[in-house]
Amino acid sequence: MLTRVLFAVFFVLSLAGPGLAQDTTVVALGLSDRPLEEGELEKGAKPATPKFNTAGVAYVLVAHPKKGDKIEVHLKLDGDSLMNNEREVGEDEAGVLVQAGKGGVPAGGWPKGKYTAHVKITRDGDTVAEQETDGVPFD
Repeated sequence: MLTRVLFAVFFVLSLAGPGLAQDTTVVALGLSDRPLEEGELEKGAKPATPKFNTAGVAYVLVAHPKKGDKIEVHLKLDGDSLMNNEREVGEDEAGVLVQAGKGGVPAGGWPKGKYTAHVKITRDGDTVAEQETDGVPFD
């Protein structure tokens, strides 16, 4: 519960007006067993980890991306990108959710291995932020 409260406080402060935290920040990065809504992550939800027979989605919630920023998220298996999605920000925004993955189960289930979510945010060709989650199996 404390984690959710701290997450909510951080997110609210990060969305606050001028003079407070306005840097582009990765607020949430992870793997989910279904596509998510931005509001769920804003409230501090911790999505269930994908399983062998569920959807598999990598997600990133970014606070304060700037016009022209490129947000790229990858669903990786053992370091190799399986699926990716890229969004170029059209105007300064309070928050952006980008997801990559599969909303259904691949034929035969997900292959064995360690899955990660990876994000890279670039601005004018320079990397603003880059992170990757720890690897987890889809049991």
